[in-house]
Amino acid sequence: MVKGLSILLIMQFVGEVVSRGLEIPIPGNVLGMGLLLAALGLGVVRLEWVQEAADLLLSHLALLFVPAGVGVMVYLDLIARQWLPIVAATVISTFVVMAVTAWTESLVARKGRRHVE
Repeated sequence: MVKGLSILLIMQFVGEVVSRGLEIPIPGNVLGMGLLLAALGLGVVRLEWVQEAADLLLSHLALLFVPAGVGVMVYLDLIARQWLPIVAATVISTFVVMAVTAWTESLVARKGRRHVE
């Protein structure tokens, strides 16, 4: 469990360093997640090393949204003024995420079939 949490935190830290160091307009935790995905895909990190820690975090995922919810309450007046761009960005990004998820699932399924055959 400690090993898995350490790996997750190290990936997030590396993502933050890369994001801030190269001034990339992508949040460091997102870059860290990409690095973790790459490390898992390349076999640098094994799934069983992070599985237990990831399951623990996922089981308490709702709790992790409390700070974000409080942040929304703090900026309620800004959200009221900018509601149209926020709604448009939310709807568009939702469809983009669904399309990318479907494409990724399709790609993984095709690769999985090749391994079975």
